[in-house]
Amino acid sequence: MADNTVTLVGNVTRDPELRYTPNGQTLASFGLAVNRRWQNRQTQEWEEQVSFFDIKAWAGLAENVAESIQRGTRVIVTGRLEQRSWETDNGEKRSKVEVVADEIAPSLRWATAQVQKIERSDGQARSSSSGGGRPIANEPTPYDGEEPF
Repeated sequence: MADNTVTLVGNVTRDPELRYTPNGQTLASFGLAVNRRWQNRQTQEWEEQVSFFDIKAWAGLAENVAESIQRGTRVIVTGRLEQRSWETDNGEKRSKVEVVADEIAPSLRWATAQVQKIERSDGQARSSSSGGGRPIANEPTPYDGEEPF
């Protein structure tokens, strides 16, 4: 079985856009620029290449992303590659590869972050500052102190 996992570290190129599907699922999307820098061994000059990726996050992760990151934020994204295909109104076939995020976190190499844990009860997340609730996807079971092995 092939593994389809990718980890990217880069800068957010546009503020996350929060949308809702017709069935009520939350979706956040944003752009990510990943820079690669190396020294040309022949010229001894530094060269740089930038790759741009579209990132999608669903459910509670989407809402947390929309509240937590903005253009310019350096983040670490882990997820999977997903190809989407469609046909334009003119009948042209198009396709796009996107990253569907499993985890998104701020990079702490050149910045600090203040983490605010969301308290959970009855399958709802409640921010201690806002008091609002939302469902949690892929909620881990609470740790009861017993070794899992």
